[in-house]
Amino acid sequence: MITPKLTVVGAGPGDPELITIKAIKAIASANVILYDALINFALLDYASDHAELLFVGKRKGYYAYEQNQINDLIVARAKSYGHVVRLKGGDPFVFGRGAEEIDFAHQYGIETAMIPGISSALAVPAYQGIPLTKRGTSESFWVITGTTRSHQLSNDVKLAAQSTATVVILMGMGKLSEIVTVFSAQGKQDTPVAVIQNGTTENEKFGTGTISTICDVVEKRSLSNPAIIVIGEVVNQRVKLNATLKQFNHHPLMV
Repeated sequence: MITPKLTVVGAGPGDPELITIKAIKAIASANVILYDALINFALLDYASDHAELLFVGKRKGYYAYEQNQINDLIVARAKSYGHVVRLKGGDPFVFGRGAEEIDFAHQYGIETAMIPGISSALAVPAYQGIPLTKRGTSESFWVITGTTRSHQLSNDVKLAAQSTATVVILMGMGKLSEIVTVFSAQGKQDTPVAVIQNGTTENEKFGTGTISTICDVVEKRSLSNPAIIVIGEVVNQRVKLNATLKQFNHHPLMV
């Protein structure tokens, strides 16, 4: 007898070694894996030879499936095959819509579980030697989506710009000029900014500047999505920490 189950799994920020053992076990036990574009596809090697692998992500603005279609797939595959793993980049509960999918599955009596992942908001700056908090420099940090459901810049960016906290903006590259305008209005033209594309992967690209120069830096270095934006004095810590961290970040992991 088939027992329908959904496990929403965080695939981490891009480096395939930045995934939990619990997540690997879930992938290995899945009958069906519905995966997004931002996962590292090497993680699919952990899947059973008999598992169905189905891409449901977004590439170049094109959605393979709309969210309501993904919800229906989860229910249909779980009822037909058993264990469905929904594999999402980063952490599924940080702008990942994982909670929505769990809520939907619950409506159909499907057993659910969630396995957290390492969020790109934390790991990507860390790989570049940028601490989000540091005594004497930053006491807190914001993590904000750059684009809301209505495709507008989040109003929280305006609130964050008024604080002294580090600000991490995900999905914000299309709104970069608006973000610059918001921070400039608070007199923060000289605040350091980092833009990190494809963080923690072999294709990582990086650019630093200030609020007044970052748009030029992005254009000159051809930086684009997927990328995160880090705003705050902690960006200047990269010079001190990056050389030390390089010797540790890419050692093979034994599982």
